[in-house]
Amino acid sequence: MDVVVIGAGPAGWAVADACARRGLDVLVVDRDPYAAWPATYGLWDDQRAALPTGARTVQASAVRAAGRTLARGYAVLDNASVLAAFARGPVQVRADQVVGAEFGARGATVALASGGRVACRVVVDASGARRVVSGGPPLGLRVEQTAYGMVLPATAVGRLVAPGEAVFMDWSAPPTFLYAVPLPGDRVLVEETSLARRPGLGFAELRARLAARLGSAVAPLAVERVRFALDIGPTPLWHRGSVPFGAAAGMVHPATGYSVGDALATAPKVAEAIAATRGARAAAAAARAAVWPPAARAVHVLRQRGLRALLALPPDRTPAFFDAFFALPDDLQRAYLSGREDVRGTAAAMAALFRSSPWEIRAKLALTRR
Repeated sequence: MDVVVIGAGPAGWAVADACARRGLDVLVVDRDPYAAWPATYGLWDDQRAALPTGARTVQASAVRAAGRTLARGYAVLDNASVLAAFARGPVQVRADQVVGAEFGARGATVALASGGRVACRVVVDASGARRVVSGGPPLGLRVEQTAYGMVLPATAVGRLVAPGEAVFMDWSAPPTFLYAVPLPGDRVLVEETSLARRPGLGFAELRARLAARLGSAVAPLAVERVRFALDIGPTPLWHRGSVPFGAAAGMVHPATGYSVGDALATAPKVAEAIAATRGARAAAAAARAAVWPPAARAVHVLRQRGLRALLALPPDRTPAFFDAFFALPDDLQRAYLSGREDVRGTAAAMAALFRSSPWEIRAKLALTRR
């Protein structure tokens, strides 16, 4: 086997599919490789090109953020169609759990909960925060994004979001904001979100705030709870063995919580690195470099400065911060929100935001610039 991918979420399937398309023998290991993805995944319109053939999205007719309509389009994955599109490829699957891995000069041996073992050249760890063979879950009290959401009929939330539209950030009731996106079947996800807090705001508080925002008791079609760390750094340069990918590699954007769009775009680069490099250790090293090239590491440092600035702001000033951000030119917004290797654009966006922010926000930003 050339590649074993641990985890069957969007990131795991994306990198497995990309490797298979490069002619590599790929195995995905997960307790249930075809299980429906429970989370809602959004991405920008221009990131949809990286989806597999046959994958569908629900495109918002308009996107509102901080009281403005954005020029950039936004879409939500139709999870069932995306998973089905990946599953049609030549990727092999095994319903099992990885409990460990041994790495050597000639490759790796993955140990399974069933007692089986699989030999391969490269192990890609796409197990999310569990990081099964990449050091385990991060320790310590993390900066977290948390959210409590309800899936409701579109007709039940017309007061909050117009039919077909998306609300990226509605800060009308700080310190949390409303995120709302259209879903397949005339449904809408409405989510009360705490952007960044150490530790994350609890679900009970978020649920109460969402109920107050809705204004009346509504029976949800489904409930979504979100909790993940925002301050996980890139895979260390000294890391050996596995190739962490997706959330397991710290690819989550600290200002939005997004990672799927970047995972889709990066997966072919990882596959190319493995296919083009001889030797197991060299192939794994090349793949890790494809996940975190120097430009992406530099952008991550800048984004973490932005996260520290958000944490330093009083909650009632956060809406003004995002009002200033979404007043920036579209190209600067795009650079900061999804220019994962755009060092110059990210720095320019941060400088422009500093210049255009109210003085009290500038003072907080200045204190976190180091």
